[in-house]
Amino acid sequence: MDTDLTVAYDRCRELHRRHGRTYYLATRLLPAWKRRHVHALYGFTRYADEIVDRTDDLPPAERAVRLDDWAGRFMAGLHGERVDDPLLPAVLHTIAVFDLDRDDFALFLKSMAMDLTVTSYPTYAHLLDYMEGSAAAIGTMMLPVLESSDSVAAREPARQLGFAFQLTNFIRDVAEDLDRGRTYLPDEDLTRFGVTRHELAEARARGSATPAIRALIAYEVARAQAHYAAAAPGITLLAPASQACIRTAYSLYGGILDEVAAQDYDVFARRAVVPQRRRLSVAARALLAPTGTPVVVPGPAAT
Repeated sequence: MDTDLTVAYDRCRELHRRHGRTYYLATRLLPAWKRRHVHALYGFTRYADEIVDRTDDLPPAERAVRLDDWAGRFMAGLHGERVDDPLLPAVLHTIAVFDLDRDDFALFLKSMAMDLTVTSYPTYAHLLDYMEGSAAAIGTMMLPVLESSDSVAAREPARQLGFAFQLTNFIRDVAEDLDRGRTYLPDEDLTRFGVTRHELAEARARGSATPAIRALIAYEVARAQAHYAAAAPGITLLAPASQACIRTAYSLYGGILDEVAAQDYDVFARRAVVPQRRRLSVAARALLAPTGTPVVVPGPAAT
């Protein structure tokens, strides 16, 4: 591997280590040769997210120009042009090694562009349309790297796992997203529970949720748990060397929902995190579990 490519993979790994602690821990359970490819895919998604969300001092139009410029370099690289970028060589190399579906990357970039102009979603169907690129596509682009005994059967569970993970992030990060002027809780759900965006902002400022907001969050947690249940059968279809990694990620992300429930669904009181001791225990159990061991679906969906 040439020096530029090694540096690009290192850059992706550092982004993953710094920003994706839960998944980074899980990735440590993969064979060494696979890890760099997972880091590359994470680096791709994270860097695009940083263009959108970590440049808040810039107007949306300028952020859109930056995203378009970076996406243009990426597309040029897909067509064989040499790209001058700190991490894209690793991403392009991973795509070539596994012949990943280019459409997944186009869908992802489309969703990132939506974040520059869309601040709320009227219905869950509208949110799902966004998550096709921001979540489901990531599940399917990861699948060839993880390998599967039946890639056709594993595809839909991989999509569902993407939905589950992203909904978990949305639930945990309601306060943070409000600070960016966005809500990923569908408007129809707010209406169902008699909650307004103004009341969410008040709860953010106060540091505590009302009973109506807690009921809303409980509803969203149950929705996320349904996606975890739909994703569960796919894990035993993965290559034996990949199962511990995804079993760990599944349990740790699901554990965030458990933490939300434990604080009575008040996502404004504190940011829900899985304690370090539990994180290490989950990883150890996943590593020792025999191949084919089914996962435990988080929450009531397991019963």
